[in-house]
Amino acid sequence: MLVPPLQIIDSFLLNYTIGDVLLFGFAVGAVGILPMRSLRMLGLHTIAIGALLLITPASAMEPNAGSILASSFQYKLFGLVMLALAPVLYAVGRR
Repeated sequence: MLVPPLQIIDSFLLNYTIGDVLLFGFAVGAVGILPMRSLRMLGLHTIAIGALLLITPASAMEPNAGSILASSFQYKLFGLVMLALAPVLYAVGRR
């Protein structure tokens, strides 16, 4: 029997949390920004992802089988570090 594609995607995504998706989005976005060579854009991107990690409810980031970090507190702490690092990146950038 043929399995619908949405069920395959759903079974894959059940192993990850919104925190994992945000960290993956940060990595993909940072790689996308690197060819522009703009620290200001990287700083703005880091601020956005860090803020999203901080305001996302901890219950949405409870670790699953495939989670990158071990607890929701670690996701929040990573977001706080990103928010502390981002203004430095923005201030150092020239364009």
